[in-house]
Amino acid sequence: MIPLPATAPPTFHEALRLWLKQRFVSFGGPAGQIALMHEELVMRRRWISEKRFLHALNFCLVLPGPVAQQLAT
Repeated sequence: MIPLPATAPPTFHEALRLWLKQRFVSFGGPAGQIALMHEELVMRRRWISEKRFLHALNFCLVLPGPVAQQLAT
């Protein structure tokens, strides 16, 4: 896969709007929320790279507690 160039960092209002949307669209449980975060953060908005997202996800998987919430944080 060819990495796409990163975009400018999000403003506070853009990030807030995204996280509010993620909060209210919570179907599919944690797996669905992680997939939605990946789609928005990596594929659509390109705020972070695929490698960084997967690194964060792997780290959250070894921690106890809700994975999707930890990843969003």
